[in-house]
Amino acid sequence: MFTYTVTVSTGKQEFAETINDIYLTLVGTEGISDRTPLDKSVVKKFGRGSVESVDISVKEILGDIVLVKLEKEKILLDDHWYCRSISVTTPSGDSFEFPCYCWIGKENEKEVFLRDGKDRLPQDDNLKEYRSKELKSRQLLFRWKEWSPGFPMSIDADSTDDLPLNIRFETAKSVDFKLNYIKAIKNLGLNKFMDLFRSSWKDIADFEKIFVKIKDSLSDINAELMQNWNKDYLFGYQFLNGPNPVMIRKCMNLPDKFAVTHGMVKGSLERGLTLQEELKAGNIYLADYAILEGVQANDTDPNTKQYLAAPFCLLYKNSHNEIVPIAIQLSRQTTAGVGNTVFLPSDNEYDWMLAKMWVRCSDFSVHQLVTHLLRTHLISEVFAIAMYRQLPAIHPVYKLLIPHVRFTIAINTAAREKLICKSGLFDKTNGTGGIGIVEVIQKAMETLTYKSLCFPEAMKARGVDNKEDLPNYYYRDDGMMVWEAVESFVSDVVGIYYGSDETVQEDVEIQAFVQDVCFSGMKNCGKDSEFPNSLKTREELVEYLTVVIFTASAQHAAVNFGQFDWFAWIPNCPSTMRKPPPTQKGQVDMKYIMESLPDRGRSSWHLGAVWALSQFQEKELFLGMYPDKQLTEQSVTEATKAFRKKLLEVTKIIKRRNEKLKLPYLYLSPDQIPNSVAI
Repeated sequence: MFTYTVTVSTGKQEFAETINDIYLTLVGTEGISDRTPLDKSVVKKFGRGSVESVDISVKEILGDIVLVKLEKEKILLDDHWYCRSISVTTPSGDSFEFPCYCWIGKENEKEVFLRDGKDRLPQDDNLKEYRSKELKSRQLLFRWKEWSPGFPMSIDADSTDDLPLNIRFETAKSVDFKLNYIKAIKNLGLNKFMDLFRSSWKDIADFEKIFVKIKDSLSDINAELMQNWNKDYLFGYQFLNGPNPVMIRKCMNLPDKFAVTHGMVKGSLERGLTLQEELKAGNIYLADYAILEGVQANDTDPNTKQYLAAPFCLLYKNSHNEIVPIAIQLSRQTTAGVGNTVFLPSDNEYDWMLAKMWVRCSDFSVHQLVTHLLRTHLISEVFAIAMYRQLPAIHPVYKLLIPHVRFTIAINTAAREKLICKSGLFDKTNGTGGIGIVEVIQKAMETLTYKSLCFPEAMKARGVDNKEDLPNYYYRDDGMMVWEAVESFVSDVVGIYYGSDETVQEDVEIQAFVQDVCFSGMKNCGKDSEFPNSLKTREELVEYLTVVIFTASAQHAAVNFGQFDWFAWIPNCPSTMRKPPPTQKGQVDMKYIMESLPDRGRSSWHLGAVWALSQFQEKELFLGMYPDKQLTEQSVTEATKAFRKKLLEVTKIIKRRNEKLKLPYLYLSPDQIPNSVAI
């Protein structure tokens, strides 16, 4: 008899232990062991966080161990066991590592085949049948589904309870949006305002009553907004460094439906140039909310009429390098200039104040549904599902991406179940609730392109890539540093496993991955989306994987974690408007403005939502933190260390800059960027 020592490591998560029977089979180059039940007295030791060794006796030498099969069978109750890893020491003293990092549960998730820790491309693998078996099993679990017409495809699951075990939230983490928001409302002391759900605030100063209640949660930005929210410089600053910093673009030619003229704005132009000359000089920028044109406003509450607008906002880089608004048009008549009132800084206080509120409300709607939901959450879910369907656990790209899809499918499933569904929480506060959610996403999908997910390309496309032309755009500056760090890391990893462009072309699994994204996950995109259906070079593979990681980590962080900072002061960012946008000047007063802004109940729901969504998770894993040793090659370990070093350098650069700023920009500091979309 020959003895093999098997060391079993159990996870530290809540309920990671098991009381069920565990069976093990060793597969070697020269033989296969019997299906061996681990001794019951030992099984009881497979507790949370334990590392236990078990001796397995076999009649013949098995050779090098290439595979371990683990099975779990219930005794009285069926539970879930989280196995971190298995190591096997042979009679000759050789040791083989088998990473697991997964839950073993019941039904079709009750067994796993573990390959050794070496990463292999499909063309280099002698055990292709196990890759195929793993993928066929995964494809049964990870099925595509069209949740709503025109949306990106999502996971085929009606609730988080329907999800495969290994992508669910850990037990300690709640994804019940309603409970989280109610808890946030209670913690922020907003309960009494909910009792007066449909009553309007009397004056702007009334909003300070909320802030008195939540003062312990306020940031420097909240305090600045309370004092200066109506100042044009702070309004313009948010287009650069607020939670939706992707709307501003250089304007060389005015849109046909925008009725602004030089005569209207000449008082705002500081350089003595005409509007046309300022356009040519590159000092004029535009935020265009055309996507909201024709969208039906939220009509889910029969007692409260709600309204939307699709404004133009013309922005000017003044002599102080500030971005300030110089013209706002809220309507879009078919004929240019006809019925299109242009509001100006020289108008009376209430006209200009309300016009800016309408822009901010429109910006909030586009942020929530397009910038945030579609372009980070839903796209990251597509990448995640395709990864699980097409890349086995032994594939190096699977190991590279797995930290960046953590909890994404689970958070999106919970959102579809309780947040953006019919009568969901989104309907309680937002002007684009109801059918508006679907209409906006469908429109955004028509114009979504793969290149717009490439950060440098997105900056160039909007004409905002030049630091000298547009200074103080910290989202761009920090985003470029993080993109370059991620790209460098991905390039190092790709270079380790892919010796040539031909190696990429011959990798049938990576080709299946990008095809699944293109033809299944993103099939509802417009005809010009140009999502790749194949990758021909290492350079293309590097860009693609950088897009996946950057979207899930940095881009999501940039547009998510500033929500409470910028959206909490309601006058700065109304989630809905209860009066129609003005069509003429001189017809609104403060009473009209207060009746336009969200009522007390909607304000409370809004605040609870943006507070809950802006919180990091307990035991958050930030960019570059990979506690599970998925990629074990020494060269990859060195590449990971270099990645962390670059991220630390970026963090220091951002910290030094922020020390000099009145309003620090933190959202793209690597130590503030979670690895994945998980909230």
